[in-house]
Amino acid sequence: MSTINILAPRQKDELHKSILAYLNSNGLPNTCAALREELDAGDDFLDETKLKKYEGLLEKKWTSVVRLQKKIMELESRINSLQTELDSSTPTSLMKKNSDPTAWLPRGPARHKLTSHRLPVTCVAFHPVFSVLASGSEDQMLKIWDWELGELEMTIKGHTKAVLDVDFGGPKNGILLASCSSDLTIKLWDPANDYKNIRTLTGHDHSVSAVRFIPSAAGEYLVSASRDKTLRIWEVATGYCIKTIQGHVDWIRDVTPSFDGRWLLSAGNDQTARLWDTATAEHKATFLGHEHVIECCVIAPPSAYPLLSKIAGLKKPPPSTSSLEFIATGSRDKTIKIWDARGTLLKTLTGHDNWVRGLVFHPGGKYLLSASDDKTIRCWDLEQDCRCVKVISDAHEHFVSCIRWAPAPAKEPLVNGDGKVNGINGAKEQGKVNVRCVIATGSVDYMVRVFAS
Repeated sequence: MSTINILAPRQKDELHKSILAYLNSNGLPNTCAALREELDAGDDFLDETKLKKYEGLLEKKWTSVVRLQKKIMELESRINSLQTELDSSTPTSLMKKNSDPTAWLPRGPARHKLTSHRLPVTCVAFHPVFSVLASGSEDQMLKIWDWELGELEMTIKGHTKAVLDVDFGGPKNGILLASCSSDLTIKLWDPANDYKNIRTLTGHDHSVSAVRFIPSAAGEYLVSASRDKTLRIWEVATGYCIKTIQGHVDWIRDVTPSFDGRWLLSAGNDQTARLWDTATAEHKATFLGHEHVIECCVIAPPSAYPLLSKIAGLKKPPPSTSSLEFIATGSRDKTIKIWDARGTLLKTLTGHDNWVRGLVFHPGGKYLLSASDDKTIRCWDLEQDCRCVKVISDAHEHFVSCIRWAPAPAKEPLVNGDGKVNGINGAKEQGKVNVRCVIATGSVDYMVRVFAS
């Protein structure tokens, strides 16, 4: 009764008429008549034609309330997320975030939502010099985008099954695009010649899951990972496989080289990550601890050594000339693990509600970013003992399958083969970390999204 009393006479009248119209239209004449009698209503309440216009009003109001409740819950969740971010920041750090690229983190909504793929997007890669972004998809196609303008430049066809990974790299005067596929091949495309297919590399016996150029001055080699349980190292100029690395006992999902090309890190379905010497193919370490498939692995850039050293309990950080000190892995067990290069587990990061599909260290060294099938990007602060300080909950409308950071602008082209080391060019860059505040992600929603400052 107290609810009715807060309504104005006109609102009461409208509510009563909409209830009567609802009862009448739903075949409840006795209840309708009883309510009329209770209300001691006038002719308006007895006239069927006048009540007709109130039919459906009650249902509309009801569904509006439900929609508004859902919206309120979403907004409350967003407020909580922003409050968490605010709580972990000081006025000084907030000012720094606005001006300091090394403290920049992506925020929603994305600057560009790139649509053209017809099936889930599996991979993205940035050109090391130009504002060019490549994406690959289960639709068998590669797309080339201008990420600054948010425009599609061209579509590349050539693979006969899903494209699983892409990477830019090669010699600095002749950068190429590499792609790999479920069709068992790796293809090399020449951006300087309208992305003509200049070479097709064959040799794997099953789907090729990942491909990366191995950083070197000459840009001579690339590495691939496959469901056939092997890694292969290829000579770019000839397309010959010069080494086959064996050791994993199941599908290898990911591979990434160190910034100097000396080391390779791989991970996969056998729930292990493994470290290899590129020159000798010798196995150096195994990382054991995940309870499901490891989807992604990254090598920490030297800019992250000071903070990761504290987590590891070291008195002083390793030299920035060292290309392999710490790594991170992401798994279907919903966790991220941080390790030292010897295989010691330093930290387990929990928070994702689904598979972790992509990892990338912030070039500034302070954060680790993760992408997941829970549709979010999460930012973990290495300075705050790997606390999750930001969640982009609306990153995509479906599973987020991949994430890459744009390499830093440089006078000399940086090889994008470090891929997940993100444009940190080893010791040369450590005096001043150069950061381009641009991230790209791909998703099962068929979309590529670009987050930029």
